[in-house]
Amino acid sequence: MGLFGNSGGRRGSGIKLLPVLLFAIYGVYYYFSNQETVPVTGRTQLVDISRDQEAALGLQSYRQILRQENVVTTGQNAETIKAIGARISAVTESSGFKWEYNLIDSPQVNAFCLPGGKVAVYSGILPVAKNTDGLAAIMGHEIAHAIARHGAERMAHQKLVQIGTLAAGVAVSDMDPGQQRAVMGALGVGAQFGLLLPFSREHESEADYMGLIYLARACFDPTEAPKLWERMGQASSGKGPSEFMSTHPSHETRIRQFQQWMPEALKIRQEKCGG
Repeated sequence: MGLFGNSGGRRGSGIKLLPVLLFAIYGVYYYFSNQETVPVTGRTQLVDISRDQEAALGLQSYRQILRQENVVTTGQNAETIKAIGARISAVTESSGFKWEYNLIDSPQVNAFCLPGGKVAVYSGILPVAKNTDGLAAIMGHEIAHAIARHGAERMAHQKLVQIGTLAAGVAVSDMDPGQQRAVMGALGVGAQFGLLLPFSREHESEADYMGLIYLARACFDPTEAPKLWERMGQASSGKGPSEFMSTHPSHETRIRQFQQWMPEALKIRQEKCGG
């Protein structure tokens, strides 16, 4: 019987407060006992697996993907990707990473970097990249995701949501079934749009910023980054959900952010690379 519940054997409309309280205590402990600092930005993040565990998961996924795809091992594009990757990784905070760079022959407009430094670029993105600096902007962004441990942080957020959902289910177990479904549905929507999607967009913006700084440090042209996203916008032709419902910021948001960060990036490039 929950607090404020009805008597007489009927389901009440009250909420059991103990599960909520226990989850709140655990959530505070979990957060403060699993904190790390993101390089470049200095943001405090929640990560609960070791770097070795994360790298092992990344390597396993990378090997599986490469087995299923047509990997291009020779040619100018493959060599360019390796050269760009080497320049960018040299200016990152990537101690312990075992870098690999591969070009995949596919029409997908995509690229990724898995934990531990496992990079893949799909040939379909090369026309959008257009030039070496554009390709460096793409790779810098993906490499930044791995350096910032965004995958591990996302797993920790999902774990908290799962535990919170379990606690909420126990807390409302005395409610009428219809009320339970309404409450749990509202909590699910709230977690998706109030926590998981905003954090995903924050990760994308953080990777944009870190990647821009890496471009500047590696002596690529950072002004190509907003131009890249203009081309990305043209390639997508406005397809996709609104920013509020998306895992990524809009192209317009990204371009505006790059313009805000550009003076810092240009200053870094001038200091590192001269004219």
